[in-house]
Amino acid sequence: MDSVLKKGNEKKRSLISSESWVVNDEGKRRKQEHEVLEQSKYGDGMAWFRGCLIGKGCFGSVFLANLKKPKSRYSSYPPIMAVKSAEVSVSSSIQNEREVVNNLRGCRNVIRCFGEEITTGENGQMVYNLLLEYGSGGTLADLIKKSGPNGLLESDVKRHTRSILHGLRHIHHNGYVHCDLKPENILLVGSSSNGGFMAKIGDLGLAKKAKQSKKSKLVRYQRGTPIYFSPELQTDGVQEAPSDIWAFGCIVLEMFTGKPPWNSKTENNNEESPSIPISISREGRSFLKSCLSRKACFRWTAEMLLAHPFLEGVGDDEEEDDDKVEELGEVLDINAICSSIISENDDVDDDDDEMSMLSFSDGLSYFSEDELHCWSEEDVSCFSVEENGTTVPLNEVHQYPITFTISSGV
Repeated sequence: MDSVLKKGNEKKRSLISSESWVVNDEGKRRKQEHEVLEQSKYGDGMAWFRGCLIGKGCFGSVFLANLKKPKSRYSSYPPIMAVKSAEVSVSSSIQNEREVVNNLRGCRNVIRCFGEEITTGENGQMVYNLLLEYGSGGTLADLIKKSGPNGLLESDVKRHTRSILHGLRHIHHNGYVHCDLKPENILLVGSSSNGGFMAKIGDLGLAKKAKQSKKSKLVRYQRGTPIYFSPELQTDGVQEAPSDIWAFGCIVLEMFTGKPPWNSKTENNNEESPSIPISISREGRSFLKSCLSRKACFRWTAEMLLAHPFLEGVGDDEEEDDDKVEELGEVLDINAICSSIISENDDVDDDDDEMSMLSFSDGLSYFSEDELHCWSEEDVSCFSVEENGTTVPLNEVHQYPITFTISSGV
């Protein structure tokens, strides 16, 4: 009797296992068919072909982009990129992102842009594409989810916090507000210096200029994700640099705890600040309080937070001055230059040396004093550097003459 029952149970398990395999196989097949359909819908570029679908949102879709000739010395792009795509008629958010990243080049903690291109889908529709740095480590949200209910190690929280702050400082100093900071918009990019991953700010499609005109302020338009909205944004519709700091504080808290700052059912509670667990170190709690003050005027700036004791000694072995990163020129219009690049590539053997990045000669773009940033004069004046024995404000621009000799006959 027992043997009969045993055989019956084994047969049931076998049938359940077979059914699960069929369901999983069918799911994979449908997913592959959907990806192929999406790829053909948007088309390939002149120098790259579209890979698998890695993300989708109201702005459009994100795919891997692989170079057709990744070893060509004439290519100005890395072998693998991420490409954001949408039909031209609904691509305003992606085009806004292109304009923003073009003005924010020069910081290693903000996702780099390599160009833009118009492609043609299978039905003849025009598609706008933005080629961006690929975060091979996924997003910070993925990392937090994998960490479980206890969150990340404090050492990792400090490291990612410092990286995000460097990017945020650069964004604010160049006169922009991100408006949609959240773990899903922090990408983890492979770092050649230590073999790990560096946190970089991405998804700048909702970014706006700081200090809008009075006319613009009459229109109360809340950008971003409600759970990360600051109190002044919910109450008065004000979204400036301190609103980014509030959202950033929520991200740091989420790294510590492994869960969002608010209960998902109640979303953002405008009556109080998020709860900070006592299990977090004293420096960590102090840091979070500096970000999550309900009064925007009491929140620390990104520059001030980088000097907080919580981050003391973090990343001292890395390059401190992010502005020394190789400057990219304006975002490329691939349609204007790719035909000449492709024709040159056709004459080059596939075994050529690894590609070398093109260097661009155009200078930085500077904003007017009114556009530059939303810090008060007191905030700006308290940060300075020593230069040739004299103190120079960080926001002061200097030009130095360069002399060189041209040989005769040239």
